[in-house]
Amino acid sequence: MPHQNNPNLIVGFDPIDDAGVFKLNNKLAIVQTVDYITAIVDDPYTFGMIAAANSLSDIYSMGSKPITAMNIIAFPSDTLDISIMTQVLKGSLIKLNEAGVTLVGGHSVKNTELKYGLCVTGIVHPDMVITKSNAKIGDKIILTKPLGIGIITTALKAGMLKEETKTKLSEQMVRLNEKAAQAMVDTGVSACTDITGFGLLGHTCEMAENSRVTIEIFVDKVPFINEALEFARMGLVPEGMYANQEFRGNMVKDGVEDEDLLSLLYDPQTSGGLLISVPAEKADLLLSTIRKSGDGEAAIIGRVVNMSDSQIILL
Repeated sequence: MPHQNNPNLIVGFDPIDDAGVFKLNNKLAIVQTVDYITAIVDDPYTFGMIAAANSLSDIYSMGSKPITAMNIIAFPSDTLDISIMTQVLKGSLIKLNEAGVTLVGGHSVKNTELKYGLCVTGIVHPDMVITKSNAKIGDKIILTKPLGIGIITTALKAGMLKEETKTKLSEQMVRLNEKAAQAMVDTGVSACTDITGFGLLGHTCEMAENSRVTIEIFVDKVPFINEALEFARMGLVPEGMYANQEFRGNMVKDGVEDEDLLSLLYDPQTSGGLLISVPAEKADLLLSTIRKSGDGEAAIIGRVVNMSDSQIILL
């Protein structure tokens, strides 16, 4: 597509980031994103909460505050009762209220499959925008939530999850990235993105590519949801994992001999955590603050090592 030129466009297509940013004046810019997903849990109320948290995440990763949202829902009215749509929207509204976001409208279409998400607008000072394009040599890399959501939800569909794992899965996906993002803004960081459909390695590749750096990942430091590796060894891996590996594998210098463990690093996430590149001297303080704010499994998982051909090295 041809690109439009506007001097007030701070973040757009070149390079693509988690959300678009448009400057209104010298003190205010709006941040805009849209995202929707298919139902990955059976309970429609929980699905609404997950979809809302997922849609808000791009706003948080840019260091901005979400203020308004609009519903986007595709609904199979021939096969599902309208009460299910009501529960989805009620679940979403709970998370919007928690985030202090005002729902201003939306749009629905009839479809063969349930899909739901939000178009979200946030605000930020033009000089305070955080992108995935500014990781610096010497930075440490923090991941705020454990991986394995794609694999765990695949096991859920197969009816193989323990109740305690179901509970942990839902709790993680409905948890907003708001507090981690606020800690990031307060501390001052170099770059950030959120981990969603491209998996940890896919999104780390984006950060390395946009920042033109090489990032090392300490695989033994990466947090995973309990049972995720066990299910991966059973072959319960979503198709998106293979697509991620095919798309980004050429950028990854693979030092991992365990293919099942590697699949977790490519596993597509829904409402995943933030991936933050932070100056080394601030990393421990930021990690401690994030853990205290609710993301108890957050960890330093890597570092930015040099300017190069934008590679990811697995150690």
